[in-house]
Amino acid sequence: MGEMSSFQMGVVGALFLSVASSVSIVICNKALMTNLGFPFATTLTSWHLIVTFCTLHVAQRLNLFVSKSIDMKTVMLFGILNGVSIGFLNLSLGFNSIGFYQMTKLAIIPFTVLLETIFLKKQFSQKIKLSLFLLLVGVGIASITDLQLNLVGSILSLLAIITTCVGQILTNTIQKKLNVSSTQLLYQSTPFQAAILFVSGPVVDQLLTKQSVFAHKYSPLVLAFIIMSCMIAVSVNFSTFLVIGKTSPVTYQVLGHLKTCLVLGFGYTLLHDPFTGRNIIGILVAVFGMGLYSYFCAKENQKKLSGDLSLSSQVKEKDSSALLAGNQDDQNHEPRKSSKESNI
Repeated sequence: MGEMSSFQMGVVGALFLSVASSVSIVICNKALMTNLGFPFATTLTSWHLIVTFCTLHVAQRLNLFVSKSIDMKTVMLFGILNGVSIGFLNLSLGFNSIGFYQMTKLAIIPFTVLLETIFLKKQFSQKIKLSLFLLLVGVGIASITDLQLNLVGSILSLLAIITTCVGQILTNTIQKKLNVSSTQLLYQSTPFQAAILFVSGPVVDQLLTKQSVFAHKYSPLVLAFIIMSCMIAVSVNFSTFLVIGKTSPVTYQVLGHLKTCLVLGFGYTLLHDPFTGRNIIGILVAVFGMGLYSYFCAKENQKKLSGDLSLSSQVKEKDSSALLAGNQDDQNHEPRKSSKESNI
């Protein structure tokens, strides 16, 4: 029970860190890109990953965690896939309307459920599916404003959905199959992820913004916000791997939509973004869906845990019965042997 309690505390801590750091970085990046005119999102992400790797390397040198070697081909493909998925998400935002981009993000949950059902044989109950449906409807009402379709944008969105889903499923699978921690996997894969974005970032940003990251004028305030964004990103990247490893890719996506609702709320409160009754209704429906998802997941986990405990107790009872039967047999044989000896 003590182990279970500490595991639950670890999950709660990971979820809190993920929400707090993600909401913080969204607000910081929004100020950087909207107010200070720094639009280079993909290049900024590559800097985030470089700082994350440097931080983890220092932590590893200080023996704060033990590095574990992972098959080079696996970690390289995993890192590149995650880097490519970020690039596709940014291109999807650039070539689509905001509404269609939000639809792309919403589609990640059902697509993840589909992939896990087909390839990992994972079962999702009807109650879980209903709660996810309510969540998606709520976030859709709160955040989707327009849906303008175009062929290039649709293809990029589809590629973004596929690479993001596969990357997040692999994040969970690799940690469990290879018995590595979130920190160890992040440390091994970040260099490859950072490298592909560092090379492709300026090109993608040039394509989307028609501006060069190298020609941008970096004021002290812009540099301060970039440094702040990179420092927060260390927590974001760490908590992402931590949450997916401790829970599941679907739970991480549910958490992501909670962040969307919080960002909408903070945007209205701190940045005075426009806020309507539709936003409020959507957020309430989404929060209700998240509450149902959390409740049904907790109930199913309790049921599974009680089933495992009951199976374990049955095995123990069987073993003790067999042991008692063996002792009785030994006792039954001893008198016969002694009676034989007395007759002789």
